[in-house]
Amino acid sequence: MSSVAVLTQESFNEHRSGLMPEQTAVAGPSAGEDEDALPTYKEAFPPLPEKAASPEGTQETANAWTNKIRPLKSSIITQVFHVPLEERKYKDINQFGEGDQAKVCVDIMHKTGAHLELSLAKDQGLSIMVSGKLDAVMKARKEIVSRLQTQASATVAIPKEHHRFVIGKNGEKLQELELKTATKIQIPRPDDPSNQIKISGTKEGLEKAKHEILLISAEQDKRAVERVNIDKVYHPFITGAYNKLVGEIMQETGARINVPPPSVNKTEIVITGEKEQVALAVAMIKKIYEDKKKNATTIAVEVKKSQHKYVIGPKGNTLQEILDKTGVSVEIPPSDSSSETVILRGEPDRLGQALTEVYAKANSYTVSSVSAPSWLHRFIIGKKGQNLAKITQQMPKVHIEFTEGEDKITLEGPTKDVQMVQSQIEAIVTDLVSRMDYAEITVDPKFHRHLIGKGGVNINRIKELHKVTVRIPPDNEKSNLIRIEGDPQGVQEAKKELLELASRMENERTKDLIIEQRFHRAIIGQKGEKIKEVRDKFPEVIINFPDPAQKSDIVQLRGPRTEVEKCSRFMQKIVAEMVENSYSVSVPIFKQFHRNIIGKGGSNIKKIREETNTKIDLPAETNNSEMIVITGKKANCEAARNRILAIQKELANITEAEVSIPSKLHNSLIGSKGRLVRSIMEECGGVHIHFPTEGSGIDKVTIRGPVEEVAKAKQQLLGLAEEKAPIQENGEANGEVKEPVDPNAPKKCDVILISGRKERCEAAVEALKALVPVTIEVEVPFELHRYIIGQKGSGIRKMMDEFEVNIQVPAPEQQSDKISITGLSSHLERAKEGLLERVKELQAEQEDRALRSFKLTITVDPKYHPKIIGRKGAIITNIRTEHDVNIQFPEKNDENQDQITITGYEHKAIAARDSIQAIVDELEEMISENVPLDSRVHARIIGARGKGIRKIMDEFKVDLRFPQSGAADPNHVTVIGRPDLVDEAIDHLLNLEEEYMADVVENEAKMAYMRPPSGSAAAMDEHRGPSKGFVVREAPWTTSSEKPPDMTSSEDFPIFGTPVATKTSPWGPKRF
Repeated sequence: MSSVAVLTQESFNEHRSGLMPEQTAVAGPSAGEDEDALPTYKEAFPPLPEKAASPEGTQETANAWTNKIRPLKSSIITQVFHVPLEERKYKDINQFGEGDQAKVCVDIMHKTGAHLELSLAKDQGLSIMVSGKLDAVMKARKEIVSRLQTQASATVAIPKEHHRFVIGKNGEKLQELELKTATKIQIPRPDDPSNQIKISGTKEGLEKAKHEILLISAEQDKRAVERVNIDKVYHPFITGAYNKLVGEIMQETGARINVPPPSVNKTEIVITGEKEQVALAVAMIKKIYEDKKKNATTIAVEVKKSQHKYVIGPKGNTLQEILDKTGVSVEIPPSDSSSETVILRGEPDRLGQALTEVYAKANSYTVSSVSAPSWLHRFIIGKKGQNLAKITQQMPKVHIEFTEGEDKITLEGPTKDVQMVQSQIEAIVTDLVSRMDYAEITVDPKFHRHLIGKGGVNINRIKELHKVTVRIPPDNEKSNLIRIEGDPQGVQEAKKELLELASRMENERTKDLIIEQRFHRAIIGQKGEKIKEVRDKFPEVIINFPDPAQKSDIVQLRGPRTEVEKCSRFMQKIVAEMVENSYSVSVPIFKQFHRNIIGKGGSNIKKIREETNTKIDLPAETNNSEMIVITGKKANCEAARNRILAIQKELANITEAEVSIPSKLHNSLIGSKGRLVRSIMEECGGVHIHFPTEGSGIDKVTIRGPVEEVAKAKQQLLGLAEEKAPIQENGEANGEVKEPVDPNAPKKCDVILISGRKERCEAAVEALKALVPVTIEVEVPFELHRYIIGQKGSGIRKMMDEFEVNIQVPAPEQQSDKISITGLSSHLERAKEGLLERVKELQAEQEDRALRSFKLTITVDPKYHPKIIGRKGAIITNIRTEHDVNIQFPEKNDENQDQITITGYEHKAIAARDSIQAIVDELEEMISENVPLDSRVHARIIGARGKGIRKIMDEFKVDLRFPQSGAADPNHVTVIGRPDLVDEAIDHLLNLEEEYMADVVENEAKMAYMRPPSGSAAAMDEHRGPSKGFVVREAPWTTSSEKPPDMTSSEDFPIFGTPVATKTSPWGPKRF
């Protein structure tokens, strides 16, 4: 294959910016220097060689052109590829430019954006000229090779550990190699033991790819990784104090040495670098190890466990200090071990000095205690720790510990500092004892939440008014003791007020009223006006309505016993009036008379409403309904109905007739969905026929309408009744029912006649009796009725369907414990058992609900709340799920921001509290350290999708926080965790930084040769100052009388398409 390179935009831009680096010198301060730096006209525009020029002159001119002007390059390049006949996929000469080969070429052009031109060579090989941008041409070349050329394959074997270097970061190296060689390279997976790399493509591409892969492998052969196993106890001698020794080894050999931190139980030391460097470093490490193993001895001493931390020192500095001074390594048992044995390892003559240092460090701190009543502890600490902070700022090395329930304060630190802090705290205790007092009162725990009030409003008012603190025990303590602390006078006043509140609450009563939810809104009134009147009348009673979404009928009253009873009676009276006023009747009125009933401006209907005290609703004009609905008291509704009918009667020739038809025939006369009666009404000019309510036993049927139509309808109705009437035993069929002589005798409609053989008739009688429904009553506590009914009656419907009975629950106002079951005797027993079983379930649920409602609170500093919640709520969800409890954190506006509430079974709530407390204890031990890490290695430490950082956090049990983009210090990384783990994590991060920075520096050095930094041309332009254009010295128009070309002249610079006057020339007229 061959290629032709042409002009590119980049080289053209370089040409425009200046010819050679030495010719684009930066402008100096003086004008003379500027002029000297400018190229001459002949240097910038060398003349073409003359025919008779000497060879020297020719050479000189050629050099001037080649040396002074850089070659121009275009962003569009052209390459020509040749495919020999034997390697062509499509060899049919007759189909050249057509068929599959042409389709493939068109597809390649669409896919890559490059332009292809095909031609046949004399040897029947295929020549393809590809034009386009560089990346498009390279992609087209790869497509051509894979789709127009036959493929060959080969394998190349390189060590398995070199495969990743062929792949490169994110596969970039492999992609570049495939594009460059126009081949397909397949590398075995990491779990495949094979070291064979398969290459497919053209012969030329195969050779190139094999050569490149072998070059990469050869380069990696120069590097080495060595792992040396050294006993863990000898690692301090290899690292040296403060890692000085290992640093010196790395500096001397040039190899990188990674020693695992003390907390990681690994003996393997990893050395990386060039082979010679690694071999030298390994030899030096082994020499140190062998020397220490041969000469070092150990002694074991007993040091109190509590003094171990003083021997270790902050961040392990004391151990490093002893190692630096004496060359002896001090081995401390792990913190979770009960052992008090400390081992010293080193040269025999140095062990004595090291032992002295260990005891000196262990005894440099002392522990003391101050007697202080436990109830005074928080006053000593102060609000948000202010008092204690003043002491700890002066003496930061002293640790002060308050133990709950103990009347002492423990101090720990340097002896002199402890003595000073002890005297300060004793003075504070003496002062507090002299001016503070406390009192304890006994109040039933069930009243505690009422003393606190909603959102703590009651207790906070008492605290602020009397300047005291009141401790009410949490629910989980089940204590009735309330403690008041503060000024003696304030304590007594607060005690008196709390006892009065408790006394008032003991006289309180809570009562549940059953009021149908449909009346709730009417009782409350618009904007709560009506319920406000009730509350004003009974100010000591708290009235709580259920949330409308709960669909509950229970209204709760709470307050003094007598007031609650009065309020209850008053509200029941309101409800009774509402029930009485909810009677409704529908009146059929011909549609054409509706507007007359309304009257002008609604005057008629308004008058009827006011005088009868009813609510009257008329259908909309667009509605075809003729029914007018009247709501109110029954007597008022009847009066309004009569007045509306009277208006209709006045307006039209309307009459009303009554006809007596046995009630048992009413359903048959009405017909399915009212079909029969509707046909009579339509046939008789729209009369209204009104049947009495079903089951009322009334025989009277009312017909209303025009006189003629009413008579016609009456006749049709009676005729239809005669057809439907059954044949009587006396032969009469006139539809009249003959009254029995004996008033106690059963009605004929209730008698069933059975005829047949005696024994079969008796069996039929028994069978019929078995089908007669029977009613029984079951005792069910009234408070369980609504649960048995279920949401929208679903529960009771399910039972009725299951047991094939009818279950009647008494109305709420009856407050009866009796539930009636009606059905066949064979079904009643099973239904009763099912109902009682459901009652047991509900009672068990009530008991379980009471057990699950156990509540306790735990005090936790709000700054730990996010950690307890965890990422996306993972930690708190785990605690909730594990212990089956509900955990509630305080709202933003809640005053008690440090209170976390746990609700559930008592034992589970306590277990959940212990889990949270364990997290808090661990968090309180944590420290936060800042470590500077070069921001260029942050992404690599974090890893793809955070895998790297998660691995570090999991391994060292710490939390890492990297700076946000735009942070003041982009290198600032925060490590949070236990002190020993934080130190180890920081050491690990610094090791990673050192390792990764080597790669960063190497890559930056490579990139400097691969491409110029962006914006360099702009920077150069800025440095040169404002451009004066392209300026040369000794131009013809400056050294002779010839004028410089006029840019505005149309003769010197003509415009296309415009005529130009002929210009005389010293050489005569032009010849065309």
